[in-house]
Amino acid sequence: MSRRASLPGASELFRLTSSPALDVPAPPTPAPQRPEAQRPGHGHNPGHREQLERSAAGRRGSGRQKHDSKITVYVSGEELVAMEQARLSLRAEHGLAIDRGRLVREAVAVLLADFDEHGADSVLVRRLREGGLDSEEAAGP
Repeated sequence: MSRRASLPGASELFRLTSSPALDVPAPPTPAPQRPEAQRPGHGHNPGHREQLERSAAGRRGSGRQKHDSKITVYVSGEELVAMEQARLSLRAEHGLAIDRGRLVREAVAVLLADFDEHGADSVLVRRLREGGLDSEEAAGP
């Protein structure tokens, strides 16, 4: 009997981690949704969500795959809690089990599609103007 430990082979260590079994399809019927007024940040323009969804049709988040670029984004504790609540809501109410990275990539895709379509009238430009922070102040630590 050998004293050497039995380890998995290279094919097992470097196998692809994405598979159709990991991607959870959306449920066939839409889950009940809260009224627009109860959603944070969505009460001011009732038809705007549908407009964002249409503009994002051409631009999609990259989903579950190996990514070759990485950025670090600092968020407040409140923003992190809101993101986790959204992630858990997507799982509980819509059957979508996603990680924070996927949530961020989809949000960026929607925002950039809206910016491409509406330019100066986009949500991004309006929110950045309302926020009053210039690029150096927003750069952080």
